[in-house]
Amino acid sequence: MDILGMCRQVRGRIAASFGNAGDRRGRVPSGGAACAGAPSRGALGHGRWPAAVALSFGLLAASCERLPDPVPQALRSHTAELEDMFGTAQPPSTYVSPSGPLIVAEPEGEPGLETPVGLLDMLVFGDADSEQAHAVKAENSESVVGALAIPARQLLPPQKAGWEGGHVAFALDVDPEVPNYVTVRLWGSDTNVNRLMLFCGGRQVGYRHLGDIDVLDAGGTTPFFNGRFFYNTLPLPTNVTSGRVRVNLQIRSSGPIQASGTDFAQYQKPMQGPTRGLYRIYTHTESCFVPPPEEKQGEVPLALPTRQAPGAEVMEQLKERVRNEITALLATNTPPDPLQMQFLAKAYFVDWTPAARNPKVLETVTKGADALFLAYQKDSRVIEVNPETDHAGSLSLGPAANAIRLLAGPLDSYLKLSIRDNRNAILSRRATWSEMLRASRRWHRSHRSRSAVSGMINDWSSYAANAAVEAINPELAEPATNMLRYLHESVGLHPWLGNETEKGPEKPLGDSYFVVSAKGLGRDFGFTGHDGELLDRVVQMYDVTRMPGETGDLKIKGQLQRIAAARAIFRYPLPDAEGNRAMRMETVIGWNDTQHPGDVCYAQAWDGSALSAAATTLDGYLLGYVQQMFADNQFFASLAAHMQDPGFRTTAGLLDVPDQYEAIRALPPTGQRLPMSVGKGGDFVFTDELTGVVAIKRGDEILYAALHWRARQAINFLGRVHYITPRFDRVAVVRVATEFEPSGLTHKRPDWVNLGFGDGGPRYPGILHSLHAGEELPIAKIPEGEAFQPGDENEFAGKGEFYSLRYGNYLIGMNCGTNKAFTLQVPRDAIGVRELVANSSAAPGGTVTVHPQSTRVLWFDR
Repeated sequence: MDILGMCRQVRGRIAASFGNAGDRRGRVPSGGAACAGAPSRGALGHGRWPAAVALSFGLLAASCERLPDPVPQALRSHTAELEDMFGTAQPPSTYVSPSGPLIVAEPEGEPGLETPVGLLDMLVFGDADSEQAHAVKAENSESVVGALAIPARQLLPPQKAGWEGGHVAFALDVDPEVPNYVTVRLWGSDTNVNRLMLFCGGRQVGYRHLGDIDVLDAGGTTPFFNGRFFYNTLPLPTNVTSGRVRVNLQIRSSGPIQASGTDFAQYQKPMQGPTRGLYRIYTHTESCFVPPPEEKQGEVPLALPTRQAPGAEVMEQLKERVRNEITALLATNTPPDPLQMQFLAKAYFVDWTPAARNPKVLETVTKGADALFLAYQKDSRVIEVNPETDHAGSLSLGPAANAIRLLAGPLDSYLKLSIRDNRNAILSRRATWSEMLRASRRWHRSHRSRSAVSGMINDWSSYAANAAVEAINPELAEPATNMLRYLHESVGLHPWLGNETEKGPEKPLGDSYFVVSAKGLGRDFGFTGHDGELLDRVVQMYDVTRMPGETGDLKIKGQLQRIAAARAIFRYPLPDAEGNRAMRMETVIGWNDTQHPGDVCYAQAWDGSALSAAATTLDGYLLGYVQQMFADNQFFASLAAHMQDPGFRTTAGLLDVPDQYEAIRALPPTGQRLPMSVGKGGDFVFTDELTGVVAIKRGDEILYAALHWRARQAINFLGRVHYITPRFDRVAVVRVATEFEPSGLTHKRPDWVNLGFGDGGPRYPGILHSLHAGEELPIAKIPEGEAFQPGDENEFAGKGEFYSLRYGNYLIGMNCGTNKAFTLQVPRDAIGVRELVANSSAAPGGTVTVHPQSTRVLWFDR
């Protein structure tokens, strides 16, 4: 046997011994995707690599001793800390969350070297020998010397203006017996808005926008992983690899998309300039791709600089902008719309503005309310959909009601006067406003939404309308406690009971449906990044229960703290675009997120103020997160970026920032930092079974995983992973073993290449077909009373009861059900198995019980 053959044999044996995650295949339906831990076979494929590469792999894998990875030792509960923060008398050491404690651990040492497992083939773009061996054919493309003097290939824009650019075709080895993955290597400092799509056998792999199988590269204007490489992994359908040892692949380029576009011309933009450099592409059988050890990965930043600019001058620019807006509103004869009315009413209490205690504000707000009543008298649908407000169907008159509530006392002299209506009748202003507000309250109570964001907006508007009536005409108001129930439901303090009817709450989903999870994450189809940032809304929910400077509903305030604590876990360290120290919002695993990486973000993402949750609660943890943002000098930078939006909504949101900033700046340091911060002691596991998400911090590595991933119409057996280590970054769509209660219905994927849901989105010209067309997916049981037919988007149709994911050294089992336990099989060849949630050991080949609404995470060497 030659040396190359020996290396293949050694490498194959290692892959086979390390690849087995236990017998979990029974959880995947026949003909579907096998579990992520399936044994690897033929690890070096069919001899397409140069002998030197194979030799270095085989001998290194066979002979290198692994350095010990960190093993959890000293444990404390992060959830306990949060509960202590909320004021509970229960000692942190004894607190247990509904799904078990969130474990915090101290690492024992530096992470060990990773050994590639399941690697089949590798194409080095720009390398003539490798490209020849893989039958590369490129059109409108060029080879370049990329980052770290490594060869790469770029795809070029079309010579004539158009949306589609160059492409490159090639062949890669696959394993004919088990599921396969494709991974592309990209340089993390490249910024590029062009997009890359993978094709197999002439058909498109994945979807172009918000697909469960994502694009090969969606591009971005911000460095994804400054100064280092990142890897993106996609699964290949088993029907195209089964029985084959090689497949024909192609990467095609195109310009950026504008998601809000209503037709193709608006949606798909022309391609301008070359794509990111393509460095390597690989096939493998393990879900967790591990790059070959000889690959250069760039320098790990050991000490990042602090941003130097901008500074406090931004605050003066903010004040000038707000003052100018107020001056303009008070000078015009045009009645203000509801949002402008609320802005002026809030500014009436802000001393540094020209609106402070200004009688002109009262006159202007009165003019706006009168105009609204006259519009309502002409068409009562004004209380339903007011085009002047964002979220028009939920917000409608809410801001106007809030303005009346805030200014009710100073407005008393105006309320004693009469107005002339559309029929020339003389009516009491107090009576007309009350009539309109009561109608608004009634409409919102009967048109509630179970969506976290829309539901909060709707119930806020309902409460504001009643609070305004109570302030100007109290005998016509509902008791405040009755209306408070809706706010409590929409922030997740009580089950959401649906629309109010003459017979009481509608209860379309029974009496145990929560719109915010017990862990503090908003309920949607799954975990959402930017769209899941509810803190602005919850602050507004709290504020509507109080007058400025007073104390509001303490239960909502406590829930605000809980939601803020949960969102804090989804900020991770990544330099800003200029390479300065920063924390960013996790969006890679977000269902509705397309911007990767997310914005620089600390205590909260914001439409209004980045400081509002901390300033409202004065919570030590949240104040610490804001102080961390101040120390990194990222506050003024984010404020300046926010102010680039010239819209009125942005201006209105700036009103509270200066006073909040001064109040927080005057407080002493709390010493708290965001949980995922570099160097912060205390590792942990966070899980949320309602949204199907896991977050793990272990040493200096972070793992975010959405086990329930964009399964809008049916069970898709897919998850999304973002695995961050100091040396490189990994993004992957992976196979997840899923158990569920079947409905007996199925969904067949249409031949759509843009969106994989709805109506498929704008259609692309030419002949494009989906590699997934015709795949039949099972539909989980739908609750009784829920209107549904196959093809509908429904949060229950694709939700499993139990998920099991093997990813690298992690094995995760999540029980999302409520009435039965599942078991997680420990790999027989695992070494040093730790169950991180219970901080206990587990025997190789044994089982771990996963109880309802709980998650277990195994870590092991291999």
